[in-house]
Amino acid sequence: MKAIKGSLLTCDPAVKQLILQLNERMRFVIQDLDETHLLVSTDRVEWMRIELETELEKNTWSIEG
Repeated sequence: MKAIKGSLLTCDPAVKQLILQLNERMRFVIQDLDETHLLVSTDRVEWMRIELETELEKNTWSIEG
């Protein structure tokens, strides 16, 4: 078995679902560990943060005045 470099990610279940949706576009999740933990490719962490931030901004409602 080949060793794979990864990063342990801890998040709430709602954010985890968003990350799993992002994973469908760019495979970076190595292992879905449990309800709040994922093992992800270290070289994709920064890309994932940027994409996740973009998705979260789409789902944020604000009052502009």
